Amino acid sequence: MIERTLAAKLITLAKKFQVITLTGPRQSGKTTLVQATFPTLPYVSLEEPDIRQIALTDARGFLANYPNGAILDEIQNTPDLFSYIQKLVDENRKIQFILTGSSNFLLMEKISQTLAGRTAVLHLLPLSFAELKPDAGQYENLIFKGQYPRIYDRDLAPTDFYPAYIQTYVEKDVRSMKNIGDINSFIQFTQLCAGRIGQLLNYASLASDAGISPNTAKAWLSILESSYILYRLQPYHRNFNKRLVKSPKLYFYDTGIACSLLGIREENQVNLHYLKGGLFENLIINEFIKRNFHRGDNRL
Repeated sequence: MIERTLAAKLITLAKKFQVITLTGPRQSGKTTLVQATFPTLPYVSLEEPDIRQIALTDARGFLANYPNGAILDEIQNTPDLFSYIQKLVDENRKIQFILTGSSNFLLMEKISQTLAGRTAVLHLLPLSFAELKPDAGQYENLIFKGQYPRIYDRDLAPTDFYPAYIQTYVEKDVRSMKNIGDINSFIQFTQLCAGRIGQLLNYASLASDAGISPNTAKAWLSILESSYILYRLQPYHRNFNKRLVKSPKLYFYDTGIACSLLGIREENQVNLHYLKGGLFENLIINEFIKRNFHRGDNRL
């Protein structure tokens, strides 16, 4: 198992907070990390249909099975649990819950309603340079392979991993979104976003190319952001107001996903691609974000 930088912060915060919330992309290593860091806590996956159904129908009875707390994985699937967890931690100072989820929007909405001030929130992204320790000069390989742990743990080919990852994302996350009517249009929109890596974001142009309205484009970008596929990076400016009104740049949380969406099927194609510079820029900027997130600093 690759040692994760965030483990130290998890341990520190668990001594101060009864609830720790860990978010991040699917398969970024959240489950592995929390199970290794908190081995004495029972682990419960709320993606299992039978377990999820019990939690949905009898939240109080479900949590009663874990009097000392538990690791609750993908908790955004059972939103009713949050208010019951709030009551438990208010009544029992010794109970500990570790919550994980891959949909930041759904998680943060519930946290703001019920657990604000009671939980520490951390973000786990795919592997950083510090964790992966790549050889110098391997940037094309890193861009193409991306940095998801499973690729390295199981020696998977990126051309096998990423199409399956994108399909899983569509099936499990996108289909549950009420404001996405046409899945194929959404996938095409995501591909168009990949074609704009490192570029100033023009909503009207992106919407026009995707055949949707600018408002729909903004809504879909928010969905992609909340599920850790991409992010909009605001420009730095000494004048704070100008930071807010200037156009952001578009980047992906992992360059391997971007390469797959761009149709890059071999490592040597990276060096020949018209977005080579943007992909390299994306790789480096991701490292700065990981350095912050994996130390517990949640600023983007």
